Amino acid sequence: MRRIALLQMIIIGILFVSSCSSEVSRPSIPKTDNSELINSVNVFLGTSGDHGQMSPSASYPFSMLSIGPVTSPHTHTGYEFYANKYEGFVHTHLEGVGCTGSGGNILIKPILNGNINTELIKEKQNGKPGYYEVLFENGIKSEMAVGHNFGLHKYHFQQNSNGLFIDLSYALSGRFVNEQHKVTESSISGWIDTKTTCSRGIYRIYFCLEVPGCQSIIEAGEHKFLIEVNNTADLQVYVGFSSVNTDYAKQRIQKKSFQQVRLSAEAQWNRLLNHIEVTGEDDRVDLFYSLLYRGLQAPYLISEDDGTYRAIDGSVQHTADAIYNGWAIWDNYREQLPMLSLFYPEKYEDIVKSITNLYPYGKDNWATKHEPSPTVRTEHAMVVLLDAWEKGYDVPLNEIKEFLLEEAEHLDYGSPDKALESSYDCWALSRILKITGDDALSEEYRQKAMEYEKYWLKDFADLTKNDIDRMQARGLYQGTIWQYRWFVPFDVEGLKELAGGEDVFLAQLDQFFDENNYNHANQPDLQVPGLYNATNQPWKSQKLFRELLLDTVVQCYFNNNSKGIDPYVGRIYKNQPRAYIRTMDDDAGTMSSWFVLRSVGLSAANVGEPVYYLTAPIFKSVKLNWGNGKTFTIRVENYYKDHFYIKSVELNGEVLSRNWLTHHEIVAGGELVIHTSDVPNKKWGIEKRQF
Repeated sequence: MRRIALLQMIIIGILFVSSCSSEVSRPSIPKTDNSELINSVNVFLGTSGDHGQMSPSASYPFSMLSIGPVTSPHTHTGYEFYANKYEGFVHTHLEGVGCTGSGGNILIKPILNGNINTELIKEKQNGKPGYYEVLFENGIKSEMAVGHNFGLHKYHFQQNSNGLFIDLSYALSGRFVNEQHKVTESSISGWIDTKTTCSRGIYRIYFCLEVPGCQSIIEAGEHKFLIEVNNTADLQVYVGFSSVNTDYAKQRIQKKSFQQVRLSAEAQWNRLLNHIEVTGEDDRVDLFYSLLYRGLQAPYLISEDDGTYRAIDGSVQHTADAIYNGWAIWDNYREQLPMLSLFYPEKYEDIVKSITNLYPYGKDNWATKHEPSPTVRTEHAMVVLLDAWEKGYDVPLNEIKEFLLEEAEHLDYGSPDKALESSYDCWALSRILKITGDDALSEEYRQKAMEYEKYWLKDFADLTKNDIDRMQARGLYQGTIWQYRWFVPFDVEGLKELAGGEDVFLAQLDQFFDENNYNHANQPDLQVPGLYNATNQPWKSQKLFRELLLDTVVQCYFNNNSKGIDPYVGRIYKNQPRAYIRTMDDDAGTMSSWFVLRSVGLSAANVGEPVYYLTAPIFKSVKLNWGNGKTFTIRVENYYKDHFYIKSVELNGEVLSRNWLTHHEIVAGGELVIHTSDVPNKKWGIEKRQF
């Protein structure tokens, strides 16, 4: 997904060119051991320009509250690495999404002498998972630390005449709708309604702000307040969030020291990062954990400790399960959700049930008017549910079968890309109905899924037409005919036949990449580099993956132009503020998770089937830890950092001639040994795949 204002990007570009700062992403933090993997995370990755749309905010895993800076100018998250002027700090960030962003609720600004126009000019900043700090030229030091749906501001002033400016109506892109509040001697509490991403729906957050030592809270305009304090040099603000009511928001506030809150967040981040241990070159390790960190921000855990939560129709409900919200499924069903399903099963069980739970309360393809958190969109949810069931997760498919059938009746076939995407959903529904024992309906939807063939032959077969490399030709949402023609992940064998057989299919795939038609700046053709794995030339996917992960590539497509306008030559993933190629959003962990999975040697063959293709890891070893006594190790026997072709593989001591593993083989634990080479083994991994 996309878009940012052109004028803002020009200003940011000027700042980038004129900045005396080099593109060094963070202070050098010496590494310790695996228990301190947060030291490998660069929270400033992707925080400049239209190169990821990420924020350095203090965040907590799967928490909708994160505290981060607002700069002028700024990108979708409210921040720009090279900007020096700050407007204050906000409390919600849906990372890397389009439509000029989402969130940015409740602006808090430290001020001097009651002046709400106090200039905040950055002198230096620092950040780690769960923590952010910045020192301003006027001597104000601002620090933030967070817990789950809880945040703590800490301000130090060199002068005693200090205070805070608070704007309850602040939201990115002016998406504020309404608010209601109550003021006491030292607190403000209430609720705020804000439009979701692309203004498709509305979410409500209940909040409580507490300012110990507050002298007075004075209205400073509609929805705005000045907070005066008792001439103290240090000032703290406690912030609690809830999706249910203000009482729960107040309960979220932890009366702990700032250091305790910070250390608790660091411990939680270390625990999750330690699920995957990698060894190899330091720069690769740092990039890996910096991107893994991005994949653990959303969806958000919104239910309270006692099981109370608000559903997407605004009603208050109770459950024994943890409930999540904050979806970008059209984007991240491809990469981030499969990554979570493999690495974090204890979280994913509840995430899947939360997707299931959307249906009884009025699931919308985008968002409802009563969302309990920031969110984007939910298309292809039935593909995710099938994928989870096939991987052994407890998915109550029978309970939502009628809702799935109703959703299928409204699938969109109005454009060539929508026709292929809707066919994919029908395939998933056919498989789900087979699971629920509805064989006749299953066959009906299988046949409907196979109708993709007529749409494909009509719009995607002929490669001689002059618009096949044109962005949004023939009503495409994003991408080109070239890029969308491969989107039949559920029937690659059938796609080969439509193309004219495997040889023609391979020739067209070669042409696609040789002519630089692939677009890694967006999601529609993300799966295409792996398609060689489904042919008798899997070594070509091995080479492509390594190039896209670490090497110099040519990218001719971006999300604001068509082919041939200012192409990019260089690396796609860099551990820098300008981390990604331009116009490439992270889309709630999608693009970072693409890197994470392939860097450890795995990629989903087809979401909806529990199968992962194998490629050479970029590390010497990888260890998956699930905390249940089982581990899975991937070891490169003859590791050399620049070798990426697979020579041979053994699984638990037995020769493996196929180029894929099932989800169940991996989570059962064991060891995968990969031998690599600088030349392809054209006899390995070519046996017929029977998933």
